[in-house]
Amino acid sequence: MRRIFSATGLALFAALGANGAMAAKALSVQTETIPVTSDTQSGTAPPDAPKVKATEADTDLPLPEVLYSTDYLPKPVARMHSQLKEAALLGDMKRLRMVLESNELPPTLSFGEIGDPIEFLKQSSGDGEGFEILAILADVLDAGFIHVDKGTPQEMYVWPYFARYPLHDLTPEQKVELFRIVTAGDFAEMQEFGAWSFYRVGIGPDGTLHYFVAGD
Repeated sequence: MRRIFSATGLALFAALGANGAMAAKALSVQTETIPVTSDTQSGTAPPDAPKVKATEADTDLPLPEVLYSTDYLPKPVARMHSQLKEAALLGDMKRLRMVLESNELPPTLSFGEIGDPIEFLKQSSGDGEGFEILAILADVLDAGFIHVDKGTPQEMYVWPYFARYPLHDLTPEQKVELFRIVTAGDFAEMQEFGAWSFYRVGIGPDGTLHYFVAGD
């Protein structure tokens, strides 16, 4: 119980100081008792206070399943993966051209307009000949992957899995995997941006290469 003195009581106490202890005995001080509820004691909001609803961001969602074995892949996907990786490891841009031209449709290599795809990849490569890009392609295809949008027209197998994985949830082992592909500076920029923005590969269930692209 919490006691609050009335204005009359306070005035009388002031008079006590002037008139002495004998006057205090002659005066009767009125007090008011206010019950304290459990809400007041605990500091919780009263029942009629607006309640904050949980958002999707507050909901714990399961992390995407990361896959490593190509045995999981449908044959057309495994074949495209193998052809791309072989061309990359051989450092053979001509072989890569053959793979791209055998594709059902031109894959996305840039979010802008490009001319010849192989010439574009060479120009994008730090060495000017395409070897850096081929090394990146090989590293990306060596990483774990994920199967996304199952049963929809957008169904795809994506390398590396970081492209569709929450970067703030990476384990120490996963960070080592990530740093085999990008630098710490790159990763810091991605964390600030909120998503993977380096090269990634997307292959449809029918083996169509949809993209090998970087950026957003």
